[in-house]
Formats: sequence, structure tokens, C-alpha cells
Amino acid sequence: MNYPLFLARRISISSKDHNKAPAVKVAVIAVALSVTVMMMAIAIVFGFKREIRNKVIGFNSHISLYVVPQSGNENNLITLTPTLKNILDSKEYVSEYSLEASIPAILKTSDNFKGMYLKSSEGNTIRKFISDNLEEGKFPDYSKKDNEKKIVISRLAADKLGLKTGDKIDTYFMSGSLKMRRLEIAGIFNSHFDSYDDVFIYGSLPLIQKLGDIGNSEGTSVTIQVNDFNKLKSYSEDLSYTLTEALASGLVYKLYKVENTYSQGAGFFNWLSLLDTNVIVILTLMTIVACATLISGMLIIILDKKLFIALLKALGTSNRAIRRVFIFLALKIAVIGMIIGNAISLAILYIQDIWHVLPLDPETYYIDFVPVKIDYPAIIILNLSTLLIIYLCLILPSSFVSRITPAEILKTE
Repeated sequence: MNYPLFLARRISISSKDHNKAPAVKVAVIAVALSVTVMMMAIAIVFGFKREIRNKVIGFNSHISLYVVPQSGNENNLITLTPTLKNILDSKEYVSEYSLEASIPAILKTSDNFKGMYLKSSEGNTIRKFISDNLEEGKFPDYSKKDNEKKIVISRLAADKLGLKTGDKIDTYFMSGSLKMRRLEIAGIFNSHFDSYDDVFIYGSLPLIQKLGDIGNSEGTSVTIQVNDFNKLKSYSEDLSYTLTEALASGLVYKLYKVENTYSQGAGFFNWLSLLDTNVIVILTLMTIVACATLISGMLIIILDKKLFIALLKALGTSNRAIRRVFIFLALKIAVIGMIIGNAISLAILYIQDIWHVLPLDPETYYIDFVPVKIDYPAIIILNLSTLLIIYLCLILPSSFVSRITPAEILKTE
């Protein structure tokens, strides 16, 4: 029988014992607050990473293929040739790919103008992303011929040009000769990514091919979606190696450049890496606070239980066993605090994830609410790691019981 654990379970830490109640309460509250802050910090960072990543992917795709011209006579247009299709189809990690095109355009009203890029949206990912961020109108079905001259613009561009859904605007294109089309605003989206919202408008691929003197089977890039974003870097390297090998063996005749989300959105991902550093600092500080409070609480309980310790020693109990009693007791307090902290943080995170009650300034954070992601494996690891660190921190201060001698304590008591 593990009698130190039995004794620790039998010792009361309730408020009936007024000598140690304040210390126990403070310890429980400190652990609960520490766990709450740590869990929320991790959930918010995971949420930010998910939202920023999804926005960057929405505008760029997981992987993008471009043609690198090898001479002055060669253009940068890409074609989904049968060989290129076979290569992409042979890769199990490629879940979707599509031919895309973009050309520069100038949107002009009677008193203002704005230069942007008209970009196609053949892939399901980009259509879903823009549709999810629509504030007005709807995303056109470009498979219908009647929708060819309809476009979707950003809220940033719409406000600058004074446009709304249903308006028509003169749009100028320069591709060898100046061309003008009167396009209709079918929808207005707002991703809060000003660096992208200020640049792109979306239209049909056939319209862009006509205006940019691009062949029906040509585009400016091929966008690729993969089945596991966590392996994106290795997938990009594998595809780049395969295409280079195909060029060397004569299967393809153009040099392809492979870019992924990390390279296209490097600035955003570097910003997110700074958040990782902040989380490490928060986790360290909160763990220190929890450990320091528990240590002080345990020492107070030890001093309050001097007679109990003296009696145990008089009965022949070893210092090691007595230390384990108070370590288990402190862990009992820690577990209570952790349970409370988990309950509080999960409730807050769930409410925020569903209703977005905590807002953010989108001009600074690219999102208009505090994003959270409840990652249960990370929560379990956090709780187990916290409990282990607390246990290790309690070992040294528990040695204070060895200084209590039965003769002195029993004599004074």
C-alpha cells in the first residue's frame, strides 16, 4: 500500500482549516489562472496561424507553377500539356490543380481610377475562399457565358471607386494594344488582407485569355492543392525535382518554377513565428508563477503540520516518505487548479470560437476577431507537461521536512 499517497488524500485542504486555507486558495487560483492563460495563448496562436494560413492559401494556393523563360523570344505562359498533367496526376499528394491567368487592369470611374490585377478563379479553393469573404452580391458561375463580363472586387477597391454590387465600370487592359471592357460588379469581398485586397479582382478565365492575347489552353500559372499542408515543403521539393528531371530527360521542354504558400506569404509567416516566441515567454512565466505559488503553499502547510510530521517521525516514518506526502498534497492542489483552469479556458475558447465576441482591429491584425483553435492533443500535452514540471519543482522544497525534529516539536507542543 502507498501510504504517503493515502495520507495525502486524507489530509484536508478545505476552508475549514483556517490556518492554511488562504495559502491553499491562492495556490489553486494561481494554478487555475496560469493554466487558463497558457491554454488561451496556445489556442489564439493556433487560431492566428490557421486564419492567416487560410487567407494566404486562398489568394495563392498551396503550390504554384510558373514558366521561367529561357530566352528573350520565349514567353512566360504555361500550358497544361498531357505530360504535365500526367506528372501531376501521378503525385498522390496532389488533390486538385487548375490553369489560372492574371493580367494588369485599370478600373476607371468618372472621377477616379485604380490599377489592379484581374485574376481568374478556376480552382475550387479560391472560389470558396472568395465566397466565404463576400460582403455583397455573389460569386458568378463562370461556366455560364452570360457571366463572362462579371467581376468580384474587394471592399477596399469598391470604397475607393465608390462602387456597389450591380454597378458597371470601364476597365482598361494593355496587351499589345489598349482594350476596354465595361464590366459588372457581381460581388464585393473583404478578406482584411489589404496587401491582397488592394491588388486583385476576380473574373473569368476566358475573358482574361481574350484580353491578354492568351491562348485558350494557356495561362500564367498552374495552382495546385495538396492533401496535407504540414508536408507542403517536402511536396514542393519533390515536385520541383520531378519537373527538373523531366526537363533533363526531354519529357518537358520548359523550365518550371515551383513556389509554395510559405514563399509567397513569407512576410505573414515570419510575423506568425514571432508569436511563437511570445507564447514560449508566456508559458515560461505562467509555469514559474504556478510553481512558486505551490511551493510557498506547500511550505506553509508543512509548517502548519509540524506536529503531524513529528508524530510520523516518532513512529519511524522516513523523511523520504513524509516528503512524498506533502508532494502528493501539493499535486492534489495543482490538479484542482488545473481542472478549474481547463474548465474556464475551454468555456471562453468555445464561446469565442462560435460567436467571436472578442474583436480585433483588422487593419493591424488582418482579422476582425480574435481567432482561436481548440487543439485537444496540444491541451493534453500542456496539462501533462505542466504537472510534470510542478512535480519536479516540488522535490527540492519538500526537503524542508527533514529539518523538523520530533523531540523539539513534541516538547513545544
